[in-house]
Amino acid sequence: MAKKESVAVLSIDGREVRISNPDKPYFSRDVKLSKLDVVKYYLSVASGAVAGVRDRPSMLKRFVNGAEREPFYQKRAPENRPEWLRTVTLSFPSGRTAEEVVVDDAAGLAWIVNLGCIELHPHAVRTNDLDHPDELRIDLDPIPGVEWADVRRVAMEVKTLLEEVGLRGWPKTSGSRGMHVNARIQQRWTFTEVRRAALALSREIERRAPTLATSKWWKEERHGVFLDYNQNAKDRTTCSAYSIRPLPDARVSAPLRWEEIPDCEPGDFTVLTMPARLKEIGDPNARMDDAAGSLEQLLELADRDEAAGLGDAPWPPHFRKMEGEPARVAPSRAKSATKTATKKAATKKPTGKPRSKMPLIVVANSPDKAAALAGLERWKATHPDVASHLAVDDVLVDSMRGRSSTWTRIRVNLRNVPEKIRPSQETPDPDDDPTRAWREEREKRR
Repeated sequence: MAKKESVAVLSIDGREVRISNPDKPYFSRDVKLSKLDVVKYYLSVASGAVAGVRDRPSMLKRFVNGAEREPFYQKRAPENRPEWLRTVTLSFPSGRTAEEVVVDDAAGLAWIVNLGCIELHPHAVRTNDLDHPDELRIDLDPIPGVEWADVRRVAMEVKTLLEEVGLRGWPKTSGSRGMHVNARIQQRWTFTEVRRAALALSREIERRAPTLATSKWWKEERHGVFLDYNQNAKDRTTCSAYSIRPLPDARVSAPLRWEEIPDCEPGDFTVLTMPARLKEIGDPNARMDDAAGSLEQLLELADRDEAAGLGDAPWPPHFRKMEGEPARVAPSRAKSATKTATKKAATKKPTGKPRSKMPLIVVANSPDKAAALAGLERWKATHPDVASHLAVDDVLVDSMRGRSSTWTRIRVNLRNVPEKIRPSQETPDPDDDPTRAWREEREKRR
């Protein structure tokens, strides 16, 4: 006979929520947490966690086998769901639509966590207006090797700039290596306009802190802390306050007061510490909805950038080509000469040097980030002379995302390595790209 599935039934504010396989391990490294432990954590911080997702459609990022295995993404709400759980229909840049879950209370929170959603991923809109965001999202994403102190310094630059343009920023750790600063805004601007404001802010921070911050989209051009303006494009989500992240110590995306920034450490905020912190100091984001501001000054800054010759910047790859957007191709793949130059070559000797490509090689592909990083270390051990020439920002760790799966790609930029010792492209180790079969099949059909 088949083994009977274990179930825990929780009564939450008069609603029963069924937790399947409550003893299933969800974290087993630095901390030991079962699925039920994760549910209980969210219930203990529900006053803050629900506030971050309430009345917002949410994408489901499901870790059905725990935090140490790869998740999959689900936009559409499961058909088998409680009658009391709200949904709303979103449209996406592809033209498709999906009915997404809306979590309004602790019972809804427990229900999606039971699906494996250890992270919460709400959109930046409310259900009353799905076309006009009420939140400007500033994502500070440090490249590998950048110190946490630099992230904190860039966050303080963001605070100053937001105040200058009449907005209030609400900081929180990302729960990983970065930081988020969100600003509540009036529901007057489209996603395109909000993204334009975010790009202007990112470029201004780069001007104010050129050695610390960058607005460059292509990873091979970045340094320091990247301000990801594209998190404000339609269909993008970021983890919300009190979300657990899939790290061995079960870190949490922790809302902060600005005075805490100089001394905070991301590892201080975990599943084990956050319930007591919330009880002791309350939710630092509690009054966020009272501080909706205007984007007018940031959009004026965008106008000044455009007048000075700074046009649009690259959009995420799944968006259609946008008006005014530069060529959506990484510098390392750009053509070394234009067709015009080629035509002139027969009659006129070129006076300029052709643009060279970035010397990039791929060293690892894996759905398991730890395995990809281990592959990088093996590559360094195999090429010690080459590795000794690499700068911090020469190692590009890309989180790649397919339709329903993710994997880590690691590339190395050899620009600082003398040409005579540059290794050629080898078979990556490991070399497990979960979308390869799909892409090869698509190419066959073309």
